[in-house]
Amino acid sequence: MHAMTDMNTAVSSELAQGTLTSNVELAKQTPPLFGHAMHKLFEFDPSYVNFNHGSYGSLPMPVRVACDKLSARIEANPDKFLRIECVHHWVEARTRVAKLIGANTDECVLVPNTLHGINTILRNFEWHEGDIIIETTTTYNAVSRAIRHLGDIPPYPQVSTCNLQFPTTHADILENWREHIRRVTSEKSDFQQTRKVVALIDAIAANPGVRLPWKEMVAICRNAGVWSVVDAAHSIGQELDINLSEAKPDFWVSTCHKWLFAKRSCSVLYVPERNQHVIKSCIPTPRNYCSPRDEGYNGPQSFVNLFERNGTIDYVPFLSVNAALDFRQWLGGEHKINEYTHNLAIAGGKYLASLLGTSVMDPDGDLTLNMVNVELPIPGDIKYSNEINKLLINTLLIEWNVYAVPYYHNGKWWTRCSVQIWNEISDFEVLADAFKDACQRVVEFAKQ
Repeated sequence: MHAMTDMNTAVSSELAQGTLTSNVELAKQTPPLFGHAMHKLFEFDPSYVNFNHGSYGSLPMPVRVACDKLSARIEANPDKFLRIECVHHWVEARTRVAKLIGANTDECVLVPNTLHGINTILRNFEWHEGDIIIETTTTYNAVSRAIRHLGDIPPYPQVSTCNLQFPTTHADILENWREHIRRVTSEKSDFQQTRKVVALIDAIAANPGVRLPWKEMVAICRNAGVWSVVDAAHSIGQELDINLSEAKPDFWVSTCHKWLFAKRSCSVLYVPERNQHVIKSCIPTPRNYCSPRDEGYNGPQSFVNLFERNGTIDYVPFLSVNAALDFRQWLGGEHKINEYTHNLAIAGGKYLASLLGTSVMDPDGDLTLNMVNVELPIPGDIKYSNEINKLLINTLLIEWNVYAVPYYHNGKWWTRCSVQIWNEISDFEVLADAFKDACQRVVEFAKQ
């Protein structure tokens, strides 16, 4: 239904042959301009308009080529690589990502995804009767389900939900959060003096795709004696100047295969030294786990060693962090990348709203980084259902070959557009046409 001839640029022969695979080789080339010219560095279907990088990430060709070469190297001698060489690449990746987020190397390990990291944290706490886990109404669904599961099994920690509804402001979020923490911690109980309270905080929520004042929320928890676990799935590569040593969350997890351009799937789990005693085992439990019942037990295994090898996996996604960071430096670095994507998100969101005859969720842009939320022209009394969601997805992807996440929140339908370096303002016109069609189909479906 649409044509995008400027996206049909053929991949240059030198890129197709995989010459851009190292820092030195990248330096020999001049990066394309941000916008559609960037498609030569990715392997998208030429007619696909991608506004959903935020869900699964998109692998740049230079990083993919580097991963392919690493895979070939591993297969040439698996024993040599996995027993001798791998750990050095692993340390380099942890060191570089730690520097980016303002942490020490040995406070950072790599895990498959953010949900895996958060489950590792939550399932290492020693729960007792009367303990409380705090979530919000925007907590990622699978994280919320993990919390509910913990509440369903002995010793049945309580689950408390802080209500966050958007549109709103950072000031209102903080007031709401502060009051919720105060109410939970002051609630009279037989376990009031001994209970543990753990709070899940979104750095950038998934739906709506909004930036929360997470550093201030962490400080509120710290002052109240509440553990803070930050779901920062969308942060690294999108949120600038993260300084965990300064923010001092108790735990923090972010996805490297989303906005950072690492290979799917890879995330970084940050546990400051002061809290590493909490993590007694990774998932799955590794062979070097130390049990207090072991003969000759001499204390728990170190945090980093627990995660060095916990079963045979493909280490290439973890090690791809190095190639991803090289690629980002070649493009101009974090600030240059995010200046383009943020400005386009702000402008594109307003343009899409004008085309749809609706509004943006965050008109002042205070809560917007590179994901912009725009209201869809679907009446609010048409509630979410699996059938409607499937209709929207199929229309967007199969009929129009474009995608941005549609969702229902606070009585309205919205879309979250993840803006990346390959997007231009004209892409929002394609998305608008697709959503006009999809939303009309939803309205007609609801009449049946």
